[in-house]
Amino acid sequence: MPPIPALQIRDLRKVYDNGVEALKGVSLDVAEGDFFALLGPNGAGKSTLIGIVSSLVNASSGSAHVFGVDIATQRSQAMRLLGLVPQELNFNMFETPRDILVNYAGFYGVPRADALKRADEELARAQLSDKARMMSRTLSGGMKRRLMIARALMTRPRLLILDEPTAGVDIEIRRGMWKLLRDINAAGTTVILTTHYLEEAETLCRNIAIIDKGRIVENTTMKNLLSKLDVEGFLLDVDGALPAQLPRIDGVTLAARDDHTLELDMPRAMDLNRVFGALSGHGITVRSMRNSANRLEELFVRLTGNH
Repeated sequence: MPPIPALQIRDLRKVYDNGVEALKGVSLDVAEGDFFALLGPNGAGKSTLIGIVSSLVNASSGSAHVFGVDIATQRSQAMRLLGLVPQELNFNMFETPRDILVNYAGFYGVPRADALKRADEELARAQLSDKARMMSRTLSGGMKRRLMIARALMTRPRLLILDEPTAGVDIEIRRGMWKLLRDINAAGTTVILTTHYLEEAETLCRNIAIIDKGRIVENTTMKNLLSKLDVEGFLLDVDGALPAQLPRIDGVTLAARDDHTLELDMPRAMDLNRVFGALSGHGITVRSMRNSANRLEELFVRLTGNH
């Protein structure tokens, strides 16, 4: 028998009372152990889909199963397998992080002794042990986000859904949270991530679905999705300062990000060494290079038609 998916959705539809058809027959499988991205513009149906899976929204038709458990008919059992980290901060700011975690676990029937032990474990994993007995309102934005994740993990869910988990935090905090999420996934938890930070999806996720206007318009591996682009983007760090007038190279788009960083877009089939040679011929020496994060964004715009 094939393995049971962590999440299996079949022909899911949702029509709201005002006539808006938010989901138009969505089908999707997420394998156990995956780190899966769900992307889409505002109004595409992401929030409705997550709402149905987390039993906050009733589907008009279709089915959703978490590890084979029907969300509609076995809600309590399904919710014990699932943890949700919503976009909005929704804990009591006048409680301590430790109390927030212990009380949440108690709501799901976890014995207090077990909840206290789990709370210490999750606070340590979220690097919040030293904040355990402080008032939560005193935490920084990034700490509050990590607390939300720690709370969702108190029930030991096999599937963790994160809705814009790094919204509103700066890039350094975001990268720290990426490590936390990687560790959670590496420990065996299946993770579904929705994000507007396309670099985040590209960095963390192995598989991706893009939803637009209530339909899945792409469902594939991240690698396959990126391979469909015929243009690659790079950031080049150069020795010394860039010249005021950048060279012209046929088929290549060059732009200065700052005095020492060059943005380069080029066809995938082009030989990068030829580009480096042309730059060197104009006195520009490349010290290091890295992929720029605009490839997924370009494809996202192409698939959804949101120009």
